[in-house]
Amino acid sequence: MAVPKKKKSKSRRDMRRSHDALDVPSYVEDKDSGELHRPHHINLKTGTYKGRKVIEVKEQA
Repeated sequence: MAVPKKKKSKSRRDMRRSHDALDVPSYVEDKDSGELHRPHHINLKTGTYKGRKVIEVKEQA
């Protein structure tokens, strides 16, 4: 069984874990409608991507 020869310091342990933190997802404002959406994703409320209409949006009741 593999056993570490020396104890890892708290600094080294925490540096290894620094990439495990969750990031808050970023949002951008749509130029035309002002709605927030994820960058590089289709705006589902307007059906546009990069200013072009790509999907038809269903009308909500």
